[in-house]
Amino acid sequence: MAQRMNYVEPNRGDLIEILRGTFYHWAIYVGDGYVIHLTTPGGLPSSHPSLAGSSGTTSVLNEMGIVKKEILFDVVGTDTFCVKNHLDNMHQPRSVSTILSDAESRVGKTVPYDVFQYNCEHFVTELRYGKPESRQVGVLFSAF
Repeated sequence: MAQRMNYVEPNRGDLIEILRGTFYHWAIYVGDGYVIHLTTPGGLPSSHPSLAGSSGTTSVLNEMGIVKKEILFDVVGTDTFCVKNHLDNMHQPRSVSTILSDAESRVGKTVPYDVFQYNCEHFVTELRYGKPESRQVGVLFSAF
């Protein structure tokens, strides 16, 4: 399980960044120990590198993701995580009630995704700020 020492429960509407080795998976905290996140039907987070083409630069086309509500520590597993509301200095967060109702309304739905154009980070930033953004994708593109 994830390291729970000095654990402080996130606030509702907080973005959770989970380190998965060479990439990050993102979720949004909705309270009572639960997060909502975008994943693939097979269980991989939508930002997982294996969902990119063999070169790692070509996104999978016409794929679908599923929005799940799960216990934070089940999603984190043995990885590390932190609260990271990284765009608060650029965008005004939506109200917590709007974030939560929007997130809950998407649970169980399948949505189109693309590793570079709409991944798990795009999903949670859209919920928090009303604008889908992925800093992770920007870093990846700047490496090429």
